[in-house]
Amino acid sequence: MPASLDPALVVRAYREGLFPMAVEGGSIGWFSPDPRGIMPLDAFHVPARLARTLRAHPFEMAVNRDFEGVIRACAQRPDDGTWISEAIVECYVALHRLGLAHSVEAWREGRLVGGLYGVHLGGAFFGESMFHHETDASKAALVALVDRLQRRNFTLLDTQWVNPHLVQFGAVEIPRTDYLRRLKQAVGKDCAFN
Repeated sequence: MPASLDPALVVRAYREGLFPMAVEGGSIGWFSPDPRGIMPLDAFHVPARLARTLRAHPFEMAVNRDFEGVIRACAQRPDDGTWISEAIVECYVALHRLGLAHSVEAWREGRLVGGLYGVHLGGAFFGESMFHHETDASKAALVALVDRLQRRNFTLLDTQWVNPHLVQFGAVEIPRTDYLRRLKQAVGKDCAFN
């Protein structure tokens, strides 16, 4: 694993508001967007159509059953490339083994059909990527993640950037200075993900 993706370095970067992504040519870039995307946990909104669908056709939800399967599925984006290189996969699998990276998964008839993964430090969860092989499976994983974070008194769900997919759930952009203040408070909390 490249020294630039040592798990300890990645954890320090998260604590300072940075996160890694593979960039063109396979090297690693470090990012701290301004504004920063977050999902306010106290204002999370499940669209009515999605709520009806999930009640009518629920997925089997799991946590950390197949972390590596989730990150590898997130890395498979033939339409627009991916920022998840093999070095990223190896680093986050190592973080998972250390109990710092987690997956929330949607299963159907024994198959992994959607999910997301991210990193947990204190009362902060840093969402990294989502995937789905079945309609609404990644959305179900997001709903399950937020429920878990709310029940465990997390205070920050970092989405890095905001896109229309996340806006429907209540994601917002905040200035980096505000994000860093919230980050410092959140990582100082003692919240268990599992």
